[in-house]
Amino acid sequence: MEQVSAVVVTFNRLAKLKTVIASIEAQTFAPTRLIIVDNASTDGTAEYLGQLTTSIPLEVMSLPTNTGGAGGFSAGMERGYQLGADFVWIMDDDCYPQPDALEKLRDGFVSAVAELGPDVPFSCSLVNYIDGAICEMNNPEPTWDWARLVSKGQRSVMVKSCSFVSVLIPRWVIEKHGLPYSEYFIWFDDHEYTLRITRTCPGVQVLDSVVVHDMGDNKGVNFGLIDDANAWKFAYGIRNEASFRLHHQSLFAYLYLAARVALMMRRGRVNGALQRKMYGRLLAGIRFNPAIAFPAKSAERL
Repeated sequence: MEQVSAVVVTFNRLAKLKTVIASIEAQTFAPTRLIIVDNASTDGTAEYLGQLTTSIPLEVMSLPTNTGGAGGFSAGMERGYQLGADFVWIMDDDCYPQPDALEKLRDGFVSAVAELGPDVPFSCSLVNYIDGAICEMNNPEPTWDWARLVSKGQRSVMVKSCSFVSVLIPRWVIEKHGLPYSEYFIWFDDHEYTLRITRTCPGVQVLDSVVVHDMGDNKGVNFGLIDDANAWKFAYGIRNEASFRLHHQSLFAYLYLAARVALMMRRGRVNGALQRKMYGRLLAGIRFNPAIAFPAKSAERL
């Protein structure tokens, strides 16, 4: 039986984290280990996790500083690999999987491999918002032939990229392609990583594997929505995407991003100071080009 390490990255969301943990414990196909990466929370999370007992073997990684979602996922995925997991199942601390979410992810992955071959790099869940609508920020990018598996009777569509909200990643992917860029801190780390690992073969979104994303407003990433409250996230996202487009795609892709950012900010009437800040982040992406980190080769079995 496959060994699956569930990896949850958390920062100051203790109430939601408790629901995530309960949802993982309720899975019909239980993970063999639960790894919780605490990004230096200050809301009592460390104290709670320090006395927590779970039905699944638990490991808490208490990071000394907040490394963002990107750093947390990189650390947690590496730890799962080092513990010998065949798969890591990664999610945020506001992701509530339905009881059969992991079982459906595994079954969908196996069925996709049977049809597409052994290079399928991940399976991801259908992500709903708390009101039952689809979560706007977590829609995977489909391939041109997205329905190929559907035509074979499977309940999965083929995708190029997805967000890190319930993704099942096999061990060989981490070994071959490395870890997410921890330097990204937040935003676009998931998009870059899944684009990186689908260059040979697409991943799949398993439509019967459903999770609820208990995020704030149900909005996608729109540069016209930048304001004083969310500008810090957009600053990371724009720098990270600019770096990716320039260094891993082309100068044209970088310039196209810059034009899109400018147009959407203007249409959204983003204030001038914030616009100038985002232009600065586009320029920062020129020199920002982190290297891929790989986990050490040695591993122990769970």
